[in-house]
Amino acid sequence: MAALRWLTPRKQSATERSVQAGAAAAEAAESALATLAAEHGADTGHDADAAAGTADARSAADAAREASAAAPDAPVARDARAAAFFDLDNTVMQGAALFHFGRGLYKRKFFHKRDLLRFAWQQAYFRLAGAEDPAHMRDARDSALSIVKGHRVEELTSIGEEIYDEYMADKIWPGTRALAQAHLDAGQRVWLVTAAPVETATIIARRLGLTGALGTVAESVDGVYTGRLVGEPLHGPAKAEAVRALAAAEDLDLSRCAAYSDSHNDIPMLSLVGHPYAINPDTSLRRHARAHGWRLRDYRTGRKAARIGLPAAAGTGALAGGVLAAVAVRRRRR
Repeated sequence: MAALRWLTPRKQSATERSVQAGAAAAEAAESALATLAAEHGADTGHDADAAAGTADARSAADAAREASAAAPDAPVARDARAAAFFDLDNTVMQGAALFHFGRGLYKRKFFHKRDLLRFAWQQAYFRLAGAEDPAHMRDARDSALSIVKGHRVEELTSIGEEIYDEYMADKIWPGTRALAQAHLDAGQRVWLVTAAPVETATIIARRLGLTGALGTVAESVDGVYTGRLVGEPLHGPAKAEAVRALAAAEDLDLSRCAAYSDSHNDIPMLSLVGHPYAINPDTSLRRHARAHGWRLRDYRTGRKAARIGLPAAAGTGALAGGVLAAVAVRRRRR
């Protein structure tokens, strides 16, 4: 999540844009579920991608069960009104999904070295200044969105499938995957909640056999990206708003739900549920979790692991954080 921090204000209260982003993410997640249900209800045949995703999900589930030592301290109860919400970066996956996706797009020549240098400079400016000027952030975000503007949703989705296999599949934390599987085995729904593009997040969720994903939503018209976000990146308070909206749509009781994250930026989301967990926590979240009696899990080997994904922020990671907040979809019909 550090890769996206430079694009969003540090303010932790919900704003109109974060509420809008949360509602858009929940709507996209519900739409994806409905589409999946319709496809499976209408035809028992699956295309090659769907079959591959199912096979990947079964393999991931088997691997998760083998990591039984990482299961929750107590068995997960069967509860139709409970669900689990997992942050993605450094919680489920080592490093940032945006960074991995950025590597794939750069390899496919979606942007040039001059773009890389421009975004790296903007990232350095924000880090050195110690403050995020709204005008500078807006300029950086608009420049990033312009890279995917005009590309078709299907094109980026197809590329996302390839990039998952190339860069992400072997980055899943077995311990966290076991936690997610425990909820699934109990019949609960499990959702990724991430600032990564909702299309990318949905691919990862499907490959892992999870229920679905809440992610950053970018506007598209007639299947083509417009270069505008719906609201803002799903980060900080926006994540909490997305979880709140999805819980209302799915008739979930948040006091019976669980949430998992590595970052203090997700304290708003973690505070919504009755069972918050700090996974591979940063210093601030570790401190907060201990003060509030939240459970902690750390699957990293040594303190150096706390820096996974961050050194790359000086280069391609900075560009990934900027460019790929946009690579998500909200289908609008004119």
